[in-house]
Amino acid sequence: MGSHLFAELARRTLDDARHEVEVYGREIPEYRFVEDDGRLRAEALDYAVWLRHRTLELAPEGTPLTQEDLDHIASMGASRARTGMSAVSRRRVLGLHTNLMLREIQEASGPENADELMRVMAWFTSQGTRGIDAYSRGHAAEQERHLPFVARVRALTMALLADDALAPGLARAVGMSLAASYEVVVVHVPGRHAPAAAGRAAAGCEGIVEALLARHRVPMAWPRAEELVALVPADQDRAPGTAQPVRDQSARDRALAFVRDVGQAVARPCAIGTSTGRVRALADAYARARRISLAAPLQPVPRRLHTLADVFVELAVAEDRETDTWLSGIARSLARGPELLATLERYYAHDMHRRNTAAALNIHPRTLDYRLQRVRQLTDVDPGSARGVRILSAVVARASSGAWTT
Repeated sequence: MGSHLFAELARRTLDDARHEVEVYGREIPEYRFVEDDGRLRAEALDYAVWLRHRTLELAPEGTPLTQEDLDHIASMGASRARTGMSAVSRRRVLGLHTNLMLREIQEASGPENADELMRVMAWFTSQGTRGIDAYSRGHAAEQERHLPFVARVRALTMALLADDALAPGLARAVGMSLAASYEVVVVHVPGRHAPAAAGRAAAGCEGIVEALLARHRVPMAWPRAEELVALVPADQDRAPGTAQPVRDQSARDRALAFVRDVGQAVARPCAIGTSTGRVRALADAYARARRISLAAPLQPVPRRLHTLADVFVELAVAEDRETDTWLSGIARSLARGPELLATLERYYAHDMHRRNTAAALNIHPRTLDYRLQRVRQLTDVDPGSARGVRILSAVVARASSGAWTT
């Protein structure tokens, strides 16, 4: 080849390819088939070696990948789809591959190889993009052909949440039209397992999603244990005379109908977190909705969607260990009284109105007075004072989210 850089890359090809396959198996759970299936491991290694050989053959003269090369790359993406690798893991594979190849090139280069380094980097930049597109198309096409409908909807959902450019193609494959923006709804279901788990729990979750899809034709998935996520289309209009979008109430109504059906299907208390985001910018909305769902109160029957405005205090408390420990100590003190946390929850839910609170608890107003007096005795905090509202409402909210039960 007449170049120290290319000669060094050729010498290291097999070792670099082996290292790449090991990194995938270590970093990506869905790629761990390489540890258990000798045929698939050999296929992955052969492909890693082939791709490096083609780089060394084409990069010195700046020759682009051929259509045959792109077809082979696409076939590898399809093969990974057949193993069950998701769109999210596909993105991680491609990101790791790019980083590893760039590192290999830089490590093999010496100060005398500046021209060769620039040449191979330029080739890798342009042809790497073509290769990524081919791999992604092969992966998506195979998912469309062979995955069950529920699995294809999951692939679409995770692609949208990862801001993946392949989402439009995945949407067409399941007969869904993409909206400009979505209400990201995260349902936290403590004690429930995601479909990735083995056995009847997985089949049960897939059955729930299938039933929900029959009634709510929106992207949805169980991306992790104890969490169901759905994307409800939320077309946003701008309020007259303002630059701020207003929340689409019909989207909120549809989202609430969805979570009520979820609650009925799982038959467990749920906590709901929601956040609105635009397509290609849903990753942040999803992260925010997840955090809200973990701070929101558990509801035996979902009746309310919680937003950042509802739980911003609890989110701040959860991130401050010292404050959270202090509040949990107050909760333990209140546990010594007669249903004091439940009483405070109703008291604040009814804006500290004595008669309405007593009616909601089905107790006499004097019994309510006794319980509030007991709160003062145990905590040295008056629940009807401004200080009491600040402290005790945070205690109630954290306790009702289940944060202190584990």
